[in-house]
Amino acid sequence: MTESLLEAYDRTRRWIPEWIPGGLVYELDGPLLRITGMFRGFVEGPPVIESAGLDDLIARQCAFFAARGEGFEWKTRSHDLPADLPERLVRHGFVAEEPETVLVGLAAKLQDEPPLPAGVTIRRVTAPEDLRAIAAMESVVWGEDWSWLGDDLIRRVSDGPDAIAVLVAEAEGQIVSAAWLVLKPGTAFAGLWGGSTLREWRGRGIYRALVAYRARLAVAAGVEYLQVDASEDSRPILQRLGLHAITTTTPYIWTP
Repeated sequence: MTESLLEAYDRTRRWIPEWIPGGLVYELDGPLLRITGMFRGFVEGPPVIESAGLDDLIARQCAFFAARGEGFEWKTRSHDLPADLPERLVRHGFVAEEPETVLVGLAAKLQDEPPLPAGVTIRRVTAPEDLRAIAAMESVVWGEDWSWLGDDLIRRVSDGPDAIAVLVAEAEGQIVSAAWLVLKPGTAFAGLWGGSTLREWRGRGIYRALVAYRARLAVAAGVEYLQVDASEDSRPILQRLGLHAITTTTPYIWTP
């Protein structure tokens, strides 16, 4: 099961949408997909990159983003080859962030919704004020400024409302948790993103309810698989729900 899920997941990499949100640029540089126009740049490659010329390829990405005065993330997976890619990135000045576990599950098996705590409701949001309120909540959860997220969600919802579904869980007029579903048409996959809950509201089934809500939306859209890059807080919950750990992912960040 895990091997087949990993093979299916790897086929989604370097995915370029048919319709690209305004302000974003997707381009291929050899084996790499490079995206600009977000709060920082983004680069990822296929599961295997030839070792010959790899250091030159890394240096070219750094030079590209240096000319823009912009940092960027190189997304790696633990099964990527060559195995020394992380060490090469570090030699070029990249810094590793916390690794996450990549989990994949069948959307149809994740639809069962647990009961919500009394007074908690879930709704889909598109209004800029709601999306900025999500960013404010995420800033509290993570203890750092996530205001960029409000602008990012506003752009994505405005430019491609059918490609993203943003949900909030609310209690007493306050957003206590938020999560979003991102479709990847043509891949049979969709991504579960966000999934952050204020500390005092954790352990009450809200996170699980948001997974189930998004799974129902995904099934309605014809999605077969759901994928999550999970923190250690989320991983055990998602595995109990039936998602399978297939690899780990570590972002490597380069700053000019």
